[in-house]
Amino acid sequence: MAKSMQGVKVCDHPLVQHKLTLMRDKDTPTATFRALLREISMLLCYEVTRDLELERVEIETPVAAMTANKVAGKKLVFAPILRAGVGLLDGMLDLVPSARVAHIGLYRDPKTLTAVEYYFKAPSDLAERMIIVIDPMLATAGTAVAAVERLKERGANNIRLVCLVAAPEGVEHFRANHPDVPIWTASVDEKLNDHGYIVPGLGDAGDRLFGTR
Repeated sequence: MAKSMQGVKVCDHPLVQHKLTLMRDKDTPTATFRALLREISMLLCYEVTRDLELERVEIETPVAAMTANKVAGKKLVFAPILRAGVGLLDGMLDLVPSARVAHIGLYRDPKTLTAVEYYFKAPSDLAERMIIVIDPMLATAGTAVAAVERLKERGANNIRLVCLVAAPEGVEHFRANHPDVPIWTASVDEKLNDHGYIVPGLGDAGDRLFGTR
């Protein structure tokens, strides 16, 4: 189940909170962190897709004909922000294996502090699909804001953001720029520190995922 605030839904399911606690622990090894991220991403995907539109179809079971529910419309698009967003992708594909995947590569220019796109690959018909942007951390939200801008520029109009942990500052910045894009997260933490890390957070998700810390 998710607790709602303005534009933000915090998933308070016991399994989500349990796995998040294990991931926060600085002594959790890389392999375990990676496995937990895959597991928790599946649970978050379950929440973000809870209200998908259904259509009625005619099928036959081994026993009888019936009318049953099926997800309507075109396949979802998962859009991980490189690099750490990839860690959430496999668990979501486990749950929705037919989904399309868009990859968004951005880095922050050290002089201008603006997001620079270095890679973008997505289905051509984004306007006809629901896009779920995925990134473990919503800290300053600069990258997430830029990623959604790129998707909108290419026609996307039905976008949701999933992150593992968010900072209040990041939520505020993201919602100010994209009030039409709801956020799903496992936690809204206390604050950002002077280095732009979420407190208490879980450190650099990319480094912990790929063992580069």
